[in-house]
Amino acid sequence: MSDHYDVRGTGPVLLIIPGGAGHPMGLEKATDLLCERFTVVTYDPLGLAHGQLGKPVEEQRVEWWSEGAARVLEAVLPEGESAYVFGTSAGAVAALDLASRHPGRLRHVVAHEPPVVAVLPDAERQRAMFTEVRDTYRARGVEAASARMTAGLEERGLTQQELDKESGTESGTEGQLPSLTDELATPMGVLLTRVLVPFTSYAPDLTALSAPSPRLTIAMGIDSAGQLLHRTGTFLARRTGSVARQFPGGHLGLLTHPVEFAGRLRETLVPVG
Repeated sequence: MSDHYDVRGTGPVLLIIPGGAGHPMGLEKATDLLCERFTVVTYDPLGLAHGQLGKPVEEQRVEWWSEGAARVLEAVLPEGESAYVFGTSAGAVAALDLASRHPGRLRHVVAHEPPVVAVLPDAERQRAMFTEVRDTYRARGVEAASARMTAGLEERGLTQQELDKESGTESGTEGQLPSLTDELATPMGVLLTRVLVPFTSYAPDLTALSAPSPRLTIAMGIDSAGQLLHRTGTFLARRTGSVARQFPGGHLGLLTHPVEFAGRLRETLVPVG
């Protein structure tokens, strides 16, 4: 089995598990800054940035990503040292599972907006929403699925414009359904069809995550206040006794606010003084 990852910088190991389908695209600005303080190891669980995009991918399981991350740490961690871990979105779900299964090699885990809706009182409704997003993609394409997921994450109904996207009337795309090739051709297609449902169905081990080691911080975007994943993070932090911390931007804050986000992450992992 081949694990795909990149290593840059010097200092203590910081493992980054990207969101979406695990493709590390767009992370360069943030990792450039983090490399000044850490040995940044960017994990690419499906190898999408390492020549595997477009190749067959089965529906994913969270533990496959976390066990792969554990193997990467085994390969890069100096003897006797422990690692910092940061995961966002789907990568944050894998980071939580890694913390549950391999706490001994981890120092501090920051999970940014993991969609672990199983911790919510309305978990069943939210899981059904994500399943509907996947089914919408297969029935009506990526624009319709994106509109439905945005509305679901913002916990609101679809606007008229989004309903038009869903029906295909806005762009005249009725009948142009994604093929199997389309599903595997882009990270978004892989996310919607292979990652979204199993990862949002994952139930974290709250007992393991409540242990004092490794330290766990639940990160939530300032701009996500009032939205599904901010609510999820709040519940998760309460149920594990973890620190909840606001981070710049929204769910995609690592991409939209890379400088501020990297600064907040660095300061969260290694507080000044």
